[in-house]
Amino acid sequence: MWIADHWKEYEVIDCSGGEKLEHWGKYTLLRPDPQVIWNTPKKVSEWKKLNGHYHRSKKGGGEWEFFDLPQQWSITYQLPHTDNDNLYVNHNGSLTFHLKPFSFKHTGLFPEQAVNWDWFSTLIYNRKKEHPDRPIKVLNLFAYTGGATIAAAAAGAAVTHVDASKGMVTWAKENAVSSGLADAPIRWIVDDCKKFVEREIRRGNHYDAIIMDPPSYGRGPKGEIWKIEDAIYPLIELCAQLLTDQPLFFLVNSYTTGLQPAVLHYMISTALKGYPGSVAAEEIGLPVSCNGLTLPCGASGRFAGQDLPTSL
Repeated sequence: MWIADHWKEYEVIDCSGGEKLEHWGKYTLLRPDPQVIWNTPKKVSEWKKLNGHYHRSKKGGGEWEFFDLPQQWSITYQLPHTDNDNLYVNHNGSLTFHLKPFSFKHTGLFPEQAVNWDWFSTLIYNRKKEHPDRPIKVLNLFAYTGGATIAAAAAGAAVTHVDASKGMVTWAKENAVSSGLADAPIRWIVDDCKKFVEREIRRGNHYDAIIMDPPSYGRGPKGEIWKIEDAIYPLIELCAQLLTDQPLFFLVNSYTTGLQPAVLHYMISTALKGYPGSVAAEEIGLPVSCNGLTLPCGASGRFAGQDLPTSL
């Protein structure tokens, strides 16, 4: 399992009875989590010191109950490989995220994805170190509020950020500004991801890396229906057509229980079989501070490219 254990301002304190107890900066939230099927004793004091509690409804959805929680606040995350160098395009690798409680329990950030930010920012860092003048183009699909976008941009990549929600793209821009990346080479695109990829293929555009963080179910800006089990593999195949001859990485995330790591591994291996590199897939998780265990948070499949001699 790949564990996001480098957070300083986020923490899973405990989890029990279908809920997880978290620190988001100085605020304590209690939110539902379908993975938490156990019912263990709630011994830590934070269970009784909440700033916000999302109550799940038996009819679907739910609502927040607030106890002295601001409408918006921020937390930071530090990327690796930022000491004593200037490879992060005059950036110190510190990312700042605006948080706010909104529909269906979310806060605007999936903290478990930090383990992937560390991974691909290191790949970008290493290639920029070896080839400082070579641009690295990253396509981030279903890009949400831009965690992966600003991590890649901070590491020195030029990023195309695509999401069907105008509100999410606006939120991502705010995160980029707060992270000192207002002038970074980021293209902000509000569009259906599949249609955008198809247009990029027709345009003849290519990318060194692709990040894909699709929902289990969703709708595009014109009502297009997305169901991950039906649509994910055809999209991976399409995205493979956008890769350069020497791709740096390809990342697919899944929060759908049915898509096990082995399924992600198989799909990526099949679609990217013509490219030099290696594939790995694992569950991703967050450490639980009260007991030293790990809360599973989905799965990721990764392709890491192998640089070829420039003469080839």
